[in-house]
Amino acid sequence: MTPRSLLFVPGDRPERLEKALASGADVIILDLEDSVSAANKAKARTDVLQSLGVDRRGVKCFVRINPLSSEPASADLDAVMPGRPDGVVLPKAEGARSIALLARHLDAAEQRHHIPPGETVILPIATETPAAIFKLGEYGGVTSRLMGLTWGAEDLPAAVGASAARESDGRYTPPLELARSLALFGATAAGVAAIETVYPAFKDLDGLATYAARGARDGFSGMMAIHPSQVSIINAAFTPSDEQIAHAKAVVDAFAAQPGAGVVALDGAMLDAPHLAQAKRILARGAAKR
Repeated sequence: MTPRSLLFVPGDRPERLEKALASGADVIILDLEDSVSAANKAKARTDVLQSLGVDRRGVKCFVRINPLSSEPASADLDAVMPGRPDGVVLPKAEGARSIALLARHLDAAEQRHHIPPGETVILPIATETPAAIFKLGEYGGVTSRLMGLTWGAEDLPAAVGASAARESDGRYTPPLELARSLALFGATAAGVAAIETVYPAFKDLDGLATYAARGARDGFSGMMAIHPSQVSIINAAFTPSDEQIAHAKAVVDAFAAQPGAGVVALDGAMLDAPHLAQAKRILARGAAKR
């Protein structure tokens, strides 16, 4: 199932896990990177392993490790893989080489800990360095572990020396809009889920609803969250409505009634193959989420 909501939980705050599991999130991301200070990395690894051992209630649990180029990354994987995380979130990913390297690490770890091969999926954060932007078309066909691509709007502005990521009205600046669009296209080209980035103003639920609806409109299939209060709004935005499902079914039925037709008419509009493909995606998402 493609996740609608992926909720970050700081790895060194295991007391927050219970609320996270009850939030309705499709995926919990136990974080060992940005939300954990350097002094707390070792404790966080122990805490994450402990968290992976609780009853997950059918909720997928991923772990965000530190960048592969950093020393803590190997320690992260060594510490958490015995707990069989469902996936690994890879920050600072830079194209095919990054995920191929992580896939090899996971191959070895799964063998070492008697985990079924290929069980642990990979979700790269694919826009956090300038070099990463030029590699967003490389992700297809590298590893079957790849379950999606997501992007971030924090590290990239700092890397290029930008003073802000957003305009005064809250819209992303043009460089960040470009990164967002390329991440969406890169995920689609690779045949995996496109996951929208976080909405950091966690108390602004109206703003979140608008942003999440825009993400769903643009083609993203899910979104990351930083607070449990955001989850229900994100889930609603990325779950097809009854009206969308009814229309999609009508589109599929219209094509089924005219086998071999390249174009059909429905409600005064002419529809062709892309409309059929979109309708089938909506029905698949609706069936999985209801």
